[in-house]
Amino acid sequence: MIPLSVPCLDGNEWRYLKECLDTNWVSSVGPFVDKFEQLIAQRLGAKHAVATSTGTAALHTALLVADVKPNDAVLVPALTFVATANAVRYVGADPVFIDVDPTYWQMDPQLVTEFLERQCRVNNGQLHDRATGQRIKAVIPVHLLGHPVDIDPIIEISHSYGLHVIEDAAESIGAQYRSQAVGHLGDIACFSFNGNKIITSGSGGMIVTDNSSWAERARYLTTQAKNDASEYVHDEIGFNYRMTNVHAALGCAQLEQLDSHVSRKRAIARRYLKAFEQLEGIEPMRQAPWALCTYWLFTILVAADEFGMDSRQLRQRLASLGIESRPLWRPLHLNRPYDKGLRFPVSERLHQCALSLPSSPALSREEQAHVIEAVWGALQRQSNSRAQRWHPAHSRLQD
Repeated sequence: MIPLSVPCLDGNEWRYLKECLDTNWVSSVGPFVDKFEQLIAQRLGAKHAVATSTGTAALHTALLVADVKPNDAVLVPALTFVATANAVRYVGADPVFIDVDPTYWQMDPQLVTEFLERQCRVNNGQLHDRATGQRIKAVIPVHLLGHPVDIDPIIEISHSYGLHVIEDAAESIGAQYRSQAVGHLGDIACFSFNGNKIITSGSGGMIVTDNSSWAERARYLTTQAKNDASEYVHDEIGFNYRMTNVHAALGCAQLEQLDSHVSRKRAIARRYLKAFEQLEGIEPMRQAPWALCTYWLFTILVAADEFGMDSRQLRQRLASLGIESRPLWRPLHLNRPYDKGLRFPVSERLHQCALSLPSSPALSREEQAHVIEAVWGALQRQSNSRAQRWHPAHSRLQD
C-alpha cells in the first residue's frame, strides 16, 4: 500500500523521546515545550508562540483572545476542514462562508471585499452583516494544501473595518507569501502538527502572534486559566489545551527537518506536474507566482468527460492497485450543521473533481512512478493524441 501522507521520522525523534523518559518530563510541562515554542517563533520571526494540544485547540483559543463573542460572525472559506468552522461555533459565533478562487483554490480576496463592502454596514463604529445584524469580528483565511492565500488584500480590507485576521496555517508550515513566512502575516496564526502534516508532533498545535497580551492570555486560557497554581485559583473558565513534553520533543526533532521535508515535497510535486502536463482530463494544482507552495497534499482535478471516469472512480481504481488517495473536504455549507441553502460553485466543483495523491516526504521515485502509471493507465478513452505517450522514465526526471 502506498499511503497518502505519513510521517517521516528519520531525525532526532528517538533521542529526544528517550530524554523525556530518562528525565520523567512526559506531561504538559517540560523543557521541550519551551524549546518548541521558541524554535517556531524564531523560524517565523514572531515574538510569541504558544503550544497547544491540537490545531483545533489553537483555533479555539485564537478566537477567544481575539475577543470573538457569542452571536458575532467570522468569515471562513467554504472549502476547508471542518475544524475551522467548528472552532467559530465553540465560541458561540457563526461562520460566514466565502467561496475560494478557481485558480489556486484559496479564500477569494475579491469575494471577501465584495461581502464586506456590499453586504455589511457600519453601525456605531462596528461592521454588521446587513442580513443577520451580526457583528463581523474576524476573518480566517485558510492556507489550503500548502499554498498560501493571497492575503494582503484580505488584511487591508479587514483592518480598514477593524477586523482581526486569524491565519489558519494548519496545512502550510514552511510555505511563503511574497517571500514572507506563512503564519506571520495576519494578527494571529494557528498551526497543526497532526500525524499527516508536513512535520508532526503526533498531536499538537501552535498559536503564533506578535501581540504580547494575546500570547499571555492564550497561555493563561490553555492552562485551565490558573490565577494561582499553588492555591488553585481560577477566575475564568479555562481549557486543558497544553501540549505535552513528549509531543513537543517530537515536534522539535521534526522542525529540524522542515526544510528537507519541504524540499522533498516540492520535488514530488515537480515530478507529478511534469508527468501530468499533457494528460487529458487531469488538471494539477498550481503555484502562484507570488507563492512558495509546500504541496502538503498534491491534488489534481479530474474532468470526467475528458478523462473517461470521475474522481471517485479514479480513487477506486487507485485503491485496487494499492494506492491511497482522497477527495477534498465536503464544502462546509453542504454539511448539516452549516447548511443554510447557500451555494458556492467553485468549492462544490473542487469537491466533486479533486483527488489528492500520495505525497509523503519519504515517497520514493519508484512509488511515485507507480502512482503516475496508475493514473495514466486509468484513462479509458483511447486516442492518438500526445497525451497517451507517458512511460515510466518520467519518474526519473531531474528535480
